[in-house]
This record gives sequence, C-alpha cells and structure tokens, in this order.
Amino acid sequence: MFPSVLPTPRNQPVASIPSLRWGIIGPGWIAERFVKSLKEQSRQRILAVASRSQEKADRFAATWGIPSAYGDVNDMLARDDLDAIYVATPHNHHFPDGCQVLRADKHVLIEKPFALNAREGVALQELAQLHGKLAMEAMWCDYLPKYDVIRQLLEDGVLGDVHTLLADHGEFFTPDHRIFNADLAGGPMMDLGSYLVSFSVLIGGAPQDIIARGEPAPGGINGQTSMLFTHDNGLHSVLNTTLFSNTPGGAVVAGRDATLTIDGQFYAPGHFSLTASQGGKTLHWEEPLTRYTQLFHQAEHFAWCVGQGVNDSTIRPLSQVLTTLKAMDEVRRQMGVVFNEER
Repeated sequence: MFPSVLPTPRNQPVASIPSLRWGIIGPGWIAERFVKSLKEQSRQRILAVASRSQEKADRFAATWGIPSAYGDVNDMLARDDLDAIYVATPHNHHFPDGCQVLRADKHVLIEKPFALNAREGVALQELAQLHGKLAMEAMWCDYLPKYDVIRQLLEDGVLGDVHTLLADHGEFFTPDHRIFNADLAGGPMMDLGSYLVSFSVLIGGAPQDIIARGEPAPGGINGQTSMLFTHDNGLHSVLNTTLFSNTPGGAVVAGRDATLTIDGQFYAPGHFSLTASQGGKTLHWEEPLTRYTQLFHQAEHFAWCVGQGVNDSTIRPLSQVLTTLKAMDEVRRQMGVVFNEER
C-alpha cells in the first residue's frame, strides 16, 4: 500500500555512540572533508595523522588541529591510545594499508573501494575476524539518513516487484587527474562506478548475469563503462559511468506499485520522489545539498558498532561489500581491465 508519509530516518541514541580516538592514514582531499565533518558534526576525536611524507602530515595536522603527525605509518600504529584508523590513501593502497592496521590490532574504516578486488576483500575480512576487529567500507552514502529512508521503503515493499534500475555517474576530469593514472588503479570503476554497482546490489542483491562494455582512455585505462545486470528477482540494472563528461547522475528504481526517482547526484544528500503507479500520488524527500558535510554519519555508525562490540557493520556488512567487488571484478574481466597489482 502506498504510504501517506515517508518513513523517518532511524538514528542510534547519541549516548550509545562512543567518542573514539582516531588516526588517519592518507592526508588527502577526502580526508580533509572527513576531518571537517567529524569536527563540526560529531564527538569523534582525531588524534593523529600519518603520511609517507612527514611534511605533508605536518601540514595536514597544522591545518586541522590534529595533535600528532607521522611520516611513518608504523610509528602511529604503535600507539596504544588509538581506537580506530581511517584509511584514505589511493585505491591500490587500501588493501595493504588496511592489513597493516588490522595487524596492529586496531579497528579500520577503509575508504571505498574496500579493496581492488574480491580476493583482497576476502583477505581483509579474514584478517579482521582473526584479530576480532571491525573492518568497514566507507561507502558514505549507505550511512546517510536519505538512504535509511530508501531502505525502509524497500523493506516495506512499497515499490512492489522492482523490475528496472537506471543510474549513471559521469564526471569530466582533466588528463592530469589521478583518476587517469594507471599506477593508482585509475579509471571510473573503482571510483564513480563503485557507487553504481553498490546501489544495484543494495536494490537487487547479487547480479546473476552481467554484460559490460567499455571505452578506453589515454594512459592505458578504461574511460567509460556501460553495464547491464540481471538479478534473480527479475530486476535489470542499467548503469553507465564515464570520465569524459558530466552526466545528470540520477537514479530511477521502478517497481510495479511505485517509482523512486533520485535527483543527481543520487549517492549524495539531496532530493528524491516516490510516485504511485496508479493515481500519481507523490511524496518528496527534500534536504540541503550538504554533500560531504554528512561524512560524519559513517564514522558515528562505525563508533556505534565498536561500542556495541559488533565486528561487522549492521548497515553495510562485508558480505555486501564482497558482492559488490565480485560484480566489479566480472565487469573488469569482460573489458580486459587488469590493475598493475593484479599482474
């Protein structure tokens, strides 16, 4: 039955979210936004930052008021007063850096993608289990209030049988951007495309059949990917990602009873509408386009898990992360895209 109002986002009580002591590996662009969000919106404490360059670590620490800076990750991980580490290094460093953190017996939040492929993802999962630590992917959209409302609509069966998912994520990048660098696992799939594949898995589960086509870019990387996923519930996910141009970045999830239309960028804070298939009744979710201001939600969920002694996210468990990585592995296999670390 079509609802009279949209569900309310579910939030954990503030008292149940401990104030963790964080360290950061990789003081780059996304780490800046992560720190800003945590400082302004949460009680999480950032005590240390590590880089492969002492100068860069010092500069980042000075800018953001972080007490300690390290030019050697091992020195930071040797501290016994850090509860969690946020890994924000380039994609091909997520796996080795995540392993290093877990071997130091610390919880780890790894920027998306969790790893370059499912094999690395499984190894991280096993290492986290061995050490009894929480390893979580920072697929930040999944932890937003907006996405909790969408999950509730799916759980309640408001859309009815879902048959079609359409989504795109394209951005224009200049040739000097790191996304064109093959030495950094460049191309759209690990970055823009991961949002698309993850969203399709959220909606329809693991794809049973995948058709993928790609277009190369200079530098020996993939520049554009189009995908058709067929899921076992009859859902078709039609997905496109490109580095060559800006696209609307929206998403549509069409069910027998209702259609969910998410404004671009579909993965960021913003608007969506739910429209009944009969009668045209529409409900609207509207929120400020605050984007990375809401990164704190993933850190608070992470902290809640740690406080509850939960070693796998209850929102985005590693089984879902690995399903996404397996799908991306098959997409890359069909296009012949192999990262340097896989050769």
